[in-house]
Amino acid sequence: MDSYNSYSMAASYNVRKAKEVKQRYGRKLESQLQQSDSRSLWQGLRTITDYKAPTSAIDANAKANANVIANAKANASSCRQEENANTENAFIISEHDVRRAFRRVNTRKAAGPDGISGRVLRACADQLAPVITVIFNLSLIQSVIPTCFKESIIVPVPKKTHPASLNDYRPVALTSVVMKCLERLVRDFIISSLPDTLDPLQFAYCPNRSTDDAISHLLHTSLTHLDTRKGNYVKMLFVDYSSAFNTIILSTLTTKL
Repeated sequence: MDSYNSYSMAASYNVRKAKEVKQRYGRKLESQLQQSDSRSLWQGLRTITDYKAPTSAIDANAKANANVIANAKANASSCRQEENANTENAFIISEHDVRRAFRRVNTRKAAGPDGISGRVLRACADQLAPVITVIFNLSLIQSVIPTCFKESIIVPVPKKTHPASLNDYRPVALTSVVMKCLERLVRDFIISSLPDTLDPLQFAYCPNRSTDDAISHLLHTSLTHLDTRKGNYVKMLFVDYSSAFNTIILSTLTTKL
């Protein structure tokens, strides 16, 4: 009889706890659907519908195609025109800046060839900041990027659901997260040093702006022009540069800035 009572109490406890867990999980899904964050909304919908992204079939010549994509990206990078570095205007990065950059790292980003993930940088920011600060400043003073920071893993990301050729892939380079932190620190310094001459219609790489703002501005301007007078029309020209970032002439960019 005592065994039966113990079993009944344990069974009731398990049923009650399972009900509480289900209710808590249901509230979590509801909160994801009610948030304005698109990522949380999508995660909630994907969980409810058990959605799984379709996977593309692996090409028999996947290794050869990967080498072609990697070589193309490497050749494009080698076409850049470099100039002798000027170390007179090198700025100094503080340990506080490095620590803050590590704590702002997105932990969802994939690690580079060095295997150092964003989660490690955020968790160990206080311990790593002093050492990495010295490396960053030596790199800036000597105008030399460590080889391990320049290495990358090329991942071919399909542009279409069923890619048919190499042009249907976008080569994405996974670089060191530590190097990305250095790039952000240098970017912030450059932006703060530039005069207020940036194009007001530049939406990419600007704080509090995105490509969605560019689309909204384009639609507003076009619709306003169409509504101004009957018979008005709009012509648009969209230009897409292939490997635009890999073919930038740095000397020309510096002159423009």
